[in-house]
Amino acid sequence: MHDTVKTQQGLVRGRTHDGIVSFKGIPYAAAPDGARRFLPPQSAAHWDGVREADSFGSAPPQRPPAPGVPAVWQPGDGLDCLTVNVWTPASGTVRLPVMVWIYGGQWTHGASSMPHYDGSVLAGSGVVVVTFNYRTGFEGFGHLPGTPDNRGLLDQLAALAWVQDNIAAFGGDPGNVTVFGQSAGGASAALLAAAPAAAGLFRRCIVQSLPTGYLSASEARQVTERLAAAVGTSPTRDGLGALPPQALLEVPDRQLTGGRPGSAFAPAIDGNLVTAPPWQALADGRARHIDLLCGFTHDEYRGFPPTADPARVGLAATAAQFGLAPDAALAYRAAYPDSAAAELFTILMSDALVRMPTTFTAEAHARTGGRTWLYDFAWQGPIGAPHGIDIPFVFGLPHTRYATRFLGTPPSSGFAALSHQIRTAWTSFAATGDPGWPSFDTHLRTTRIWDTTPTCTAYPVPDSHRIWSQTQPSHPADQ
Repeated sequence: MHDTVKTQQGLVRGRTHDGIVSFKGIPYAAAPDGARRFLPPQSAAHWDGVREADSFGSAPPQRPPAPGVPAVWQPGDGLDCLTVNVWTPASGTVRLPVMVWIYGGQWTHGASSMPHYDGSVLAGSGVVVVTFNYRTGFEGFGHLPGTPDNRGLLDQLAALAWVQDNIAAFGGDPGNVTVFGQSAGGASAALLAAAPAAAGLFRRCIVQSLPTGYLSASEARQVTERLAAAVGTSPTRDGLGALPPQALLEVPDRQLTGGRPGSAFAPAIDGNLVTAPPWQALADGRARHIDLLCGFTHDEYRGFPPTADPARVGLAATAAQFGLAPDAALAYRAAYPDSAAAELFTILMSDALVRMPTTFTAEAHARTGGRTWLYDFAWQGPIGAPHGIDIPFVFGLPHTRYATRFLGTPPSSGFAALSHQIRTAWTSFAATGDPGWPSFDTHLRTTRIWDTTPTCTAYPVPDSHRIWSQTQPSHPADQ
């Protein structure tokens, strides 16, 4: 692989390090600013000469993800964020499997420039790794009359189309693309698998910790109306588009949700690109040709900001908030008799926010005959096995700021071996459609347990599944 590659827009020059060539900050669409703001992604301009692809493009507009965490976007960065990055082995091998990563971040945060998404180590396993930015928050998911909903997902489609058009020049096989992502990125992958607009763009899908939380059309409209009222303008493209992104970011989510838990922004059920939550959208078999590997971490809720005091809210009220049967709290206490009240709350919230949505998505795909694999990431770090702990293992990066929260410093001596096994499974799945353990079906329900010594077992939380199967969520935005 040469460090200069010809794309359809022009030549790009990357950088070679430790046997991997990286190309960063390549535009896959024009900047969504000015007359293009709040519109679907438009074609990137061509350029003359050689474009240096040695630094990431700007992140999409967003607030810092938490107090004290460095911001990845500043107001001066603007809106020119729709760029793609490629890592490819330098050996010149051609037609390698392609793995395209979609970041998470509750639909409001995230950028491909974050150090824990560096594709160097993963590409060293013999795949071409692609990451990209998509619009988040109101820019990507705000409802506006006269413009399409779910613009962030439209960005993702444009990035995948760029991969189809260009990845062969980087040594990748456009006929063997796997989309993988975590949290909102995993949900994105599953939603795209069910979308006719994504037909032919990828053949496999890895969904890490698919969350609940999708908006009805009326909920999305109400968010826009509250935002417009907060900033003193009309809930229209002209009104909100006259304001800089920073002005829209300054309105906190609690002013926009009307008391609804979760992020103010998420994919809207628009009846077009997004017809239903993933576990419903996949149920009709429209994606049975896609191979699906999905799973959850064993203590998902430990990775979320606390949403309530379990001692004050109570298990029964929390269960009712998610639409569970009236006896659900009693059922949880009977199913997990050795768990204290706080631990029961964690189990219920882990089920509600991620475990059951992920499980129901796997079941929906398997029922239609789609090849499906399920896992439970159970390896315990300093705070258990929380939402997001799997990312350092997949990318093989134990020393980032992100990773140290989950792994400690220095990371456990067992990290390297388990990370290698997981990367091998992910890249084997991308290459052949087989991650190395028996597939999941609704009868045997075989599940991979990722721990110090990985095993295969029956579904690991059958009691939770039984409780939730009595009231499978149809519209989890009502949580």
